[in-house]
Amino acid sequence: MLTEIAVVTLFPEWFDSLKTLGLTGRALADQRVRLRCYNPRDHASGVHRSVDDRPYGGGPGMVMRPEPLALAIEQAKGDCDHGSDNSRHTIVSGLSPQGRRLDQKAVEMLAQRERLILVCGRYEGIDERVNDALIDEEWSLGDFVLSGGEYAAAALIDAVVRLQPGVLGHEQSAVEDSFSTGLLDHPHFTRPEVWRDLTVPPVLQSGDHARIAQWRRRQALLRTLLRRPDLLEQAELNDEERAWLEQQAHLRQRPG
Repeated sequence: MLTEIAVVTLFPEWFDSLKTLGLTGRALADQRVRLRCYNPRDHASGVHRSVDDRPYGGGPGMVMRPEPLALAIEQAKGDCDHGSDNSRHTIVSGLSPQGRRLDQKAVEMLAQRERLILVCGRYEGIDERVNDALIDEEWSLGDFVLSGGEYAAAALIDAVVRLQPGVLGHEQSAVEDSFSTGLLDHPHFTRPEVWRDLTVPPVLQSGDHARIAQWRRRQALLRTLLRRPDLLEQAELNDEERAWLEQQAHLRQRPG
């Protein structure tokens, strides 16, 4: 179970807002999962406590200097490892567009760790020597560039904290989320029964839980087929579901 998240960031105040938003924010505010930030600027020398410099070889932008960043990471590691009940060292995770794509399976794996250390890059990136010496793995939200790793770290924090026991109001909510089953989630409806002449599907009002479960499963299959067919390659489907999907795909390929 996750108990602590350490974030290495030049903007620790950026993460204060996480503690004020939603159920995951309440879990952080109550310290069900403890969130601590470590600022490389606290380890920088000189009047201006500079944490960046021009890149060797020329080029645009600035690069995070190795020593202040390394000292902040080592401080976070020292605190996390010292508080650990076992002999394993806490894994250091960098947020980078060059990292492995973060998906639900990865989130579920990270949520099982006792402690996380997240390193947020800025500017053009961090000195590669810090990557080689201190960062064990890298994670990316996708094939695009953000102003800094703080945005990705916030998304990762929300994703892992909401999976902790007792955070969500209904434990089944996390189990039925999109991607948790390998599929997109089924459509959801609530009251009123009729809204702007649009009605709730009758099956959801039938009280027949078996029919409702089948309808939701097929809607999840259909939505995945139409929006993310790539997910179906890895989804666990039975023969009946595969046959039904083939029928749906055939119907949508027919002209008219």
